[in-house]
Amino acid sequence: MPTNPKKLAIKDFVYDLPDERIAKFPLPERDQSKLLLYRHNQIANHTFTDLPALLPANTLLVFNNTKVVQARLLFQKETGGVVEIFCLEPVAPHREVQLAMQQTGSCTWKCLVGNNKRWKSGPVKLYFEGGIVQAEREAQQDGHFLIRFTWEPAELTFAEVLERCGRLPLPPYLNRELTPDDHTRYQTIYAAEQGAVAAPTAGLHFTERVMEQLTAAGMDTTYLTLHVGAGTFKPVKADVMEEHEMHAEQLYITKPLLQRLIQQQDNPVIPVGTTSMRSLESLYWLGAKVLDQPGLPMQELHVTQWQAYESINQPVASEALTGLLAYMERQKTDYLHASTQIIIAPGYTFRVCKGLVTNFHQPESTLLLLVSALIGEDWRKVYQHALANDYRFLSYGDSSLLLPA
Repeated sequence: MPTNPKKLAIKDFVYDLPDERIAKFPLPERDQSKLLLYRHNQIANHTFTDLPALLPANTLLVFNNTKVVQARLLFQKETGGVVEIFCLEPVAPHREVQLAMQQTGSCTWKCLVGNNKRWKSGPVKLYFEGGIVQAEREAQQDGHFLIRFTWEPAELTFAEVLERCGRLPLPPYLNRELTPDDHTRYQTIYAAEQGAVAAPTAGLHFTERVMEQLTAAGMDTTYLTLHVGAGTFKPVKADVMEEHEMHAEQLYITKPLLQRLIQQQDNPVIPVGTTSMRSLESLYWLGAKVLDQPGLPMQELHVTQWQAYESINQPVASEALTGLLAYMERQKTDYLHASTQIIIAPGYTFRVCKGLVTNFHQPESTLLLLVSALIGEDWRKVYQHALANDYRFLSYGDSSLLLPA
């Protein structure tokens, strides 16, 4: 059984990140970012367009095709003040993001509210071309609010409402206003499924040119959907990891994805980004769970924070993935909706992934723990090299290809 990382101290995952090393804006061309290659415990500098030539033979690259929604809404109070509402996740009538985005007329979401103290009572309104959306507070829970939205014309979907009057939620550490460029550059070129409130940023470097080069190099690609939540930016404030609650994110699984992963068992599966890695490893644990509990109701498909470290049933990867596929066949569905709180930290044993394409992450973050789980203490060497060689950090920053020994 893997070593349980509950007692890990987050202060052991700190490095000095000067503000000027945070990339505040994207490069003019996506694929001209730097690419740090970590392979055989060695580090080399490349450009992102070199990626297809650097991947192991017969790699399957797995992309997260979630699309960032314009989840920030600026409402006007009758007195003229502004209340900012940031949609986090749907509550009613659907908790499933894809269904919630298609809801018409009204819905309730869990939200963060800026200037809440100035919002005394009653609804606030936001006018857009050809319509109006109104927001009312229903309840407050753990620093969040349940906000009921109603809108006219009622036949518009919530996705259309956000598209017409919302704003793109840039990462808080960029600490700047939105620019017109961000609307295209803070989405991957393959973004398709609306529902994320943060981009899967490792994918921002990919261009049509790189995709064509991947095909020419004999690499295969496939897609999954994990809707990235605001929790991805949640700092670890606890001294040890057992006191930190991982955020849950919604994951969508298709039969063709599972079939492709099962075929790939003897060749490398490399996720693009930490969200893809969390998704792929979660598929293994969902498979282990349904092998253990064949009659598990679909609404209980959830990977808990510590399941990977406490589960007795740990089949080989092909068994787990085949078990999940058989579960889908029993349920007569081609598509599963699950959620995951998986924490990948030192002590974790990777079941599906053999490497990672990823950006450079914040100090004392769960994403840095994930990198350390993959390449061990060499994460320090990688980050020191990146700092010493003018790599750009965080969402709009440069990239790395991490291939553990």
